[in-house]
Amino acid sequence: MTEPRFSPFETLLDRDRAHAILRGATEGADDGELFVERRRSEALVFDDGRLRSASYDAAEGFGLRAVNGEASGYAHSTEISETALERAAKTARLAVGAGGGTLAEAPPRTNRRLYGDRDPMADAGFGLKVDTLREIDAFARALDPRVVQVSATIAASLQEVFILRPEGGLVSDIRPMARLNVSVIVDQNGRRESGATGGGGRHGLEALMRPAHWQAAAREALRIALVNLEAVPAPAGLMDVALGAGWPGILLHEAVGHGLEGDFNRKKTSAFAGLMGQRIAAKGVTVLDDGTLPDRRGSITIDDEGMPSGKNVLIEDGVLVGYMQDRQNARLMGVRPTGNGRRESYAHIPMPRMTNTYMTAGDSDPADIVASLADGIYAVGFGGGQVDITNGKFVFSCTEAYRVQNGRVGAPVKGATLIGDGATALRRIRAIGNDMALDPGIGNCGKAGQWVPVGVGLPTLLIGGLTVGGSAA
Repeated sequence: MTEPRFSPFETLLDRDRAHAILRGATEGADDGELFVERRRSEALVFDDGRLRSASYDAAEGFGLRAVNGEASGYAHSTEISETALERAAKTARLAVGAGGGTLAEAPPRTNRRLYGDRDPMADAGFGLKVDTLREIDAFARALDPRVVQVSATIAASLQEVFILRPEGGLVSDIRPMARLNVSVIVDQNGRRESGATGGGGRHGLEALMRPAHWQAAAREALRIALVNLEAVPAPAGLMDVALGAGWPGILLHEAVGHGLEGDFNRKKTSAFAGLMGQRIAAKGVTVLDDGTLPDRRGSITIDDEGMPSGKNVLIEDGVLVGYMQDRQNARLMGVRPTGNGRRESYAHIPMPRMTNTYMTAGDSDPADIVASLADGIYAVGFGGGQVDITNGKFVFSCTEAYRVQNGRVGAPVKGATLIGDGATALRRIRAIGNDMALDPGIGNCGKAGQWVPVGVGLPTLLIGGLTVGGSAA
């Protein structure tokens, strides 16, 4: 059943009165906005042969912000009413003080829409979703007698936002999201290993629930689990590393992307601060952040300040040419905002965040890149990692990787971690494949306690001299 469209300025607030309250809160300020949101989500988890959980969540509220210089006053509430708005305005006003600011230029308008009004949760009834999960479980178990456990998840959400500006502009956005995940555990002679896959994006559930899609996902999860059954302890030492296309772009996102966000550079806490216009990567390396890609997990028609999303070049042929900016940091740095002001929800303040961050393709054949490894690691899957933004140092664990010797791909390895720093890794890129691919739609990004969906992408790469941490004797 589809819920009625969220219309807070028709059912909960008088627009003129809300605008007057916002104007009062931001008088003498540099910027500000009223962000009103409703979010609904559901998730069904089928595990160990039965429906383990089925959840539905709905939340709505507003956040009111007033910005003066580097200071931001912010107040939020789950109650969308004039009374709550007046209380929030008094709190946010504290950051403005005596004022003295000049209200920033309003965000440009856009007629572009990256996705329609479709509610992904309405694509199928509860019974059909449960039946699909049950079919996934049975299918995966029938693929191989070594499968001892299967877990499958169907999740969908819809976020509806309205942003009212002090100058009177009102923009809105509807942001669907859908995802399907499958994981399996296999047992062979007492050794158990797991494999998982999944994906989705800003579209409906219908395509994800088609048998052709979930059967392919179940086969891929099984393939990864069987690879792990054959894995041997990873070697350790300084090695050349080939990264596979697609999801390995998470290393680019973490080790480089965060360091190119405007706030870290304005505060000079990024390893890339003060390097604008300088060569920071090998020739041929071009990195973009693009929030305009249709249906991608990180895509947004407008950001959470009302700016249209953009296709922003960060590194061009190895030279640093841009940072990702929200409105506040852009103003303080004397540059234009780039449509990267994002927040987790109405209860959070916006900040510069990535959307879909990827490296463009080169001209090398991926097979030739792997064959050029004399002694190294070919990493095609990644799990968790840690990054220090101030120096770019990272540690990433590989979920699927192979030892390569004399250009031949050998046994899969387990326990491999890649250790290095983003700035050095960029300069040590020796070959860029012609196979750039985006991830399947699984990325989430954390920053300052906030989580937002993102996308990553990468062609096959050869990086010289990364430290590989392993457990082989």
